[in-house]
Amino acid sequence: MEKVDYKNIDEYILSFPPETQKLLEQVRSVIKNVAVEAQETISYGMPTFVYKGVLVHFAAFKNHLGLYALPSANEAFKEDLSKYKTGKGSIQFPLNEPIPHELIRRIVKFRIEENIAKSKNKKTKAK
Repeated sequence: MEKVDYKNIDEYILSFPPETQKLLEQVRSVIKNVAVEAQETISYGMPTFVYKGVLVHFAAFKNHLGLYALPSANEAFKEDLSKYKTGKGSIQFPLNEPIPHELIRRIVKFRIEENIAKSKNKKTKAK
């Protein structure tokens, strides 16, 4: 498959079939509702939310929707994620199962708090 350079998240989502578009929009909406101040961008070819650093990336694949919330989130939500295929910082939600919006909400909230704490630490060290 040829790599496409998407200009924005809308363009990324529109590149998928309607059913997948619907799931991507739902995930995007869940993230936006939690990360109100976050900026949307494309990073590594994936929709990405940034607030005081990268919060999460998400992407659609043939059989799953991937959420990339860094290893810290995977560790913090290890029990909740036990039924999903995970990697070091990745989570795979099968497309043939309901996407766990509440879990995604909690993961994004965790990442926001983590990024805020990291940015405060940087400011403290700079003094």
